[in-house]
This record gives sequence, structure tokens and C-alpha cells, in this order.
Amino acid sequence: MSAGWRAGQGWGWIWGPADQAGALNAVTPASVLAALSLVRQGRVIDLGVTISRQSYSSPAHPRTEVLRFRTPESLLRDTLGDTLGDAGEADESAVSFNTSMIMLSDHAGTQIDGLSHAVTGHDYHWYNGFAWRAGSGDFGVGPAGAQNIPPVIAPGVLLDVPAALGVDALPAGHAVTVDELRAALENQDTYIALGDVVLVRTGMMRDWGEVGADHQALARTDLAGLCLASARWLVEEKGALMIAADNTTVEVSPPVDGDCAAPVHKYLLVEQGVHMGELHQLEELAGSGESRFCYIALAPKVAGTTAGFAMRPVAVI
Repeated sequence: MSAGWRAGQGWGWIWGPADQAGALNAVTPASVLAALSLVRQGRVIDLGVTISRQSYSSPAHPRTEVLRFRTPESLLRDTLGDTLGDAGEADESAVSFNTSMIMLSDHAGTQIDGLSHAVTGHDYHWYNGFAWRAGSGDFGVGPAGAQNIPPVIAPGVLLDVPAALGVDALPAGHAVTVDELRAALENQDTYIALGDVVLVRTGMMRDWGEVGADHQALARTDLAGLCLASARWLVEEKGALMIAADNTTVEVSPPVDGDCAAPVHKYLLVEQGVHMGELHQLEELAGSGESRFCYIALAPKVAGTTAGFAMRPVAVI
């Protein structure tokens, strides 16, 4: 697969003025077959995390709340009224339901940042020159909303940076360099091919537990990530189709280079149209001994959202 990518340049705004999918346009039937050909064991590794109101997340996003919308008794009372007993007992043959209402950020849990997420410039534009005042408002973005993220079925490669450096996890604020990415490839005896989804392990997920409730432990590792030079190398030299990590930002924070507070987001999402995956659970995959796999991710189709949220991507080996 090479359509659209140029060595030393990457992807960019090459898919036409109406495009809303970016580099994922390069997913083709041939590349899907290549991804599926990597499956040898039939083992499915869940890369998604379970979240709740206790879960660790960026302070920029509201926490997750799940509320009982209807209980079995209240639903029957509305339909059957006084035929229910004083204690709320229904007839033995009655059928009712539990339902819930969920309030959460569109960046909750395992996610893929949509191309409308990062904006820049005086006009607040994002990928492909779409700007805030062109059809967006308080109740959702317009062009390049996350509902336009196509199904991702692509070859994936894991880069286990802590393993290459001989540590359990990277400390918060550690900037992953190009040399460290190369060291991970060498340590794992693997490679990055044009059109790969690249997953970068920092080790943060060692402390996630059931729902990511130990915020103090997670903060010790979160915000280690790629510097701008590393992101450019992955895209312009290696042809990464998408870049994901096990932390909340993918990029190092605070930034060590670039011209803004989030230079990697600006470069990948706005300039290159390369989606970013966050909070991927990579511990089981790292322990499998497999570095190349078939990556599959399906984002929720909620119009106007800026990320595919609460996802459950998988690695199939």
C-alpha cells in the first residue's frame, strides 16, 4: 500500500477538499487482506479498558457517569399502575427491563482522536482546512467528526519502549526519541511497514487495574510519550497509518519541542491527517511475545463527536 504517501513528506491534505478520513483512506481491500494474513493463532487480545466514574482521565474531560434511567419496578408502575403490590412485586409472568443513561466525554476510555479534535490558527481550523465557523457549534463539530472514522483493519506493530530500555515503565514526562523507537524495533526483531498502525507502549497500563481507579499510580507514568521528531519519523520515514499508545496523550507532556502546547497533535491530526489512539491496554499484547498482528478498531458513529470513545479495539495474532 503506497497510494498517497511520500517518503520525507508523509500523508498530508492529499485526498481532496471534501475529505474527512485522512490517512485512513489508504486502507484498501488489499491492505485488509494483508492485515488478516498476519493472523496465525486466532487469539484475540482486547486493547480496550473498562471505565467507570472512578477512572483516571485527563482533567480536560468530564468523568463518566452511568445512571439508572428506568428500573424494572418503575417501568411496570408506569404501564401497570395499581396492579403492582405495595412492595412493588409484579406478577410472576411479568417482564420488565433495566435501562441506563450514560454521560461521558467523547474522549472517555480507549479512544481514537478524530481529525476535528485538534485546531490551530486564527480561524480555529483543523484537518483539510475545515474551520470552526463552517457548520459547527456548541452541540457538535461539523466536518471530520469522529463518525467519519472508517473501520480500521490494518497491520499493527507494537513498539515496547520500556522493554528496550530495561525498565518496567517510562516515567511521566519522558520524551520517547527516534533512537528509542529504533531500539524497540531491534529488541523485538521487528519492523514498521508502510500502512502499519503503530502502538507505542510506555508501561502506564501496568497500573490500570479494573477501572483505572488508582490515579496516583497512573500519574507516575502518564504523559510519557512521543516528541515531535519521533512522530515525524514514524509518519514521514516509516509510513505509519495511525499511531496509538497506552497513555492519555500519545505525545510527551509538557512538550519538549514544537511551536505549541501539543505539537504532536497538531502535526498528526491537523497537518498529516493521521489519527491518534489513546489509552490502549497493551500489557497482554506485550506479554504475548508477538510484535506484529492484525489491528481492528470500530469507532462509534455518533455525529458531531471529536473522538471515537469507550472503544474496544483488538489485536488478532
